[in-house]
Amino acid sequence: MTVSAVGQSSAIDELGIANKTKDDPKSGELGQKAFLKLMITQMENQDPLSPQENTEFIAQLAQFSSVEALDSMNNKFDNLTENFVANQALQASSLVGRSVAVPSEIAQLDPNNVVAASVDIPASTQDVSVKIYSEGGALLDQANIGAHSAGEMVVRWNGQQLEVNGTVMDWESSAEGGQPAGIYRIEFEASIDGEPTQLEAALSANVNSVTVGKDGMLTLNLAGIGPVKMSDVKQFN
Repeated sequence: MTVSAVGQSSAIDELGIANKTKDDPKSGELGQKAFLKLMITQMENQDPLSPQENTEFIAQLAQFSSVEALDSMNNKFDNLTENFVANQALQASSLVGRSVAVPSEIAQLDPNNVVAASVDIPASTQDVSVKIYSEGGALLDQANIGAHSAGEMVVRWNGQQLEVNGTVMDWESSAEGGQPAGIYRIEFEASIDGEPTQLEAALSANVNSVTVGKDGMLTLNLAGIGPVKMSDVKQFN
């Protein structure tokens, strides 16, 4: 006597899942309990003369249970990602009003403020110079810093004085009382192996606001520079 089909139908009806659609709310119980109950009912009603006939149905139920578990895992992962992005945005918002250093030639000088620069010197040199231009491109100030070994050179400029690695240079601005607040372009150059070489520098800038993109990427909106990816920040001052 073969009653496996009847057993399948009665078990499904008893669980109340025969007429479920994609729009029905998830009960959260259609996992191990449903699978085990269907499997036991299947075993009780299988044909004793052909005990392996219904294994395909059981395998399909096992696959269904696995898919449901993966779907639940994906939902939890999505929630974890959303929480992570929200936490990142909260931390980034604490940077508003602070100063960061990013690769740039542009800097905004505010009243009573200092523009800091971290300059990478690839090899020892006897000749390092700095030039400061207006926003329109006019050369305003320049100075010969002199020799420097390979590594980082830290420069601070307040519109009038130039400080290199903590030492104030014997140099004054060409403008009486120093350069006023505004946006400037600052370039560093060195003679490397006899060739004039533009040096890479990270300049300081104030964080005006933080933007969270649709992809979860964080962007800092910097004064005088504009939007910069969070990953491009070299230093938090």
